Amino acid sequence: MVSGEDDRIRLAWPDVGPVELDEVARVLRDGMLTMGPLVAEFETELARACETTRALAVSSGTAALHLAVLALGLEPGDEILVPAYTFPATANVVAFSGLRPVLVDVDPETMNIDPSRVEVGPRTKASMPVHIFGRPARVEELPDLPMIEDAAGALGARRQGRACGSLGLAACLSFHPRKIVTTGEGGAVTTNDEEIADKVAGLRNHGWRSLADADMPVPGLNYRLSDILCAVGLPQVRRLDELLAGRARIAAGYGERLAELPVVLPTVDEGDVHGWQAYVLQVDDRDRVLRELRAQGIEAQVGTFAVNLLAPYREQGSFPGAERVFERALALPFHTRLTESELDRVAAALGRSLAA
Repeated sequence: MVSGEDDRIRLAWPDVGPVELDEVARVLRDGMLTMGPLVAEFETELARACETTRALAVSSGTAALHLAVLALGLEPGDEILVPAYTFPATANVVAFSGLRPVLVDVDPETMNIDPSRVEVGPRTKASMPVHIFGRPARVEELPDLPMIEDAAGALGARRQGRACGSLGLAACLSFHPRKIVTTGEGGAVTTNDEEIADKVAGLRNHGWRSLADADMPVPGLNYRLSDILCAVGLPQVRRLDELLAGRARIAAGYGERLAELPVVLPTVDEGDVHGWQAYVLQVDDRDRVLRELRAQGIEAQVGTFAVNLLAPYREQGSFPGAERVFERALALPFHTRLTESELDRVAAALGRSLAA
């Protein structure tokens, strides 16, 4: 049976409503649509959430990654370690910075970078682990190199008591609509390093630290985030604990319903807090299962990508862990508007597909 639009179960649904509308209206009334006070307010709340001294809002998660890499000041051809299973932006920003992303295989169970697979060469200058889908990576097991966390989906997550976003030299957040806090499009760099913060602040604004300066110190980019978008994100980050609890409740509901099915459910290391950016399980014959769920009006999706299977990175060879996860990872509808009956429907549809 093919379901209609009215009974479709959406993959994602941002936690926005009247409070966000009021904040946007306030910006429109004040007339400061960009470079206004809400950017600073948003940054203050992000730094508090990530337990860092600085947060710098930018136009996307990719922009955050790009600026963090540029702020390292590496030489052309230097290498940064990147997990082989991640959204390709993680590797792309390294390549676009004139550097070489060196792929590292992932642990098929955690789907995060596997520290035992890391090889450090003479030009390896930094690492960029990803907290995939909000599950904290075991970053303390990585080599002692400058580390940029790709924490795009890990706002609110914690690794052994410490906030993701504060574990390395810098971290990068995304506020895409599938993230726990969204601005529509947007991102941020968090850091405790004033030099990194100063470089990012200039690079996101054409090279200027202050528009009061007559001269432009360095060439930069326009990666600013507008006050209108910060107005959307500000109320959400202020109730981050509430949003995370809501997502944890939906994740627990899935866990109860799917426990007896032949799938690998998402987990987290003892002592960690999952950020629950997405609910991604692993299943055999994923592509068939995905087609059958979609045919029933359930907006499922693949997890993310094995970067080494994409044309720009194929020369790096085979990464069995990443390839296995890519073939098996399935993202189910995941947002706090899901009802108990919708969770039942997703679980029943998945059960029928796996029994076929």
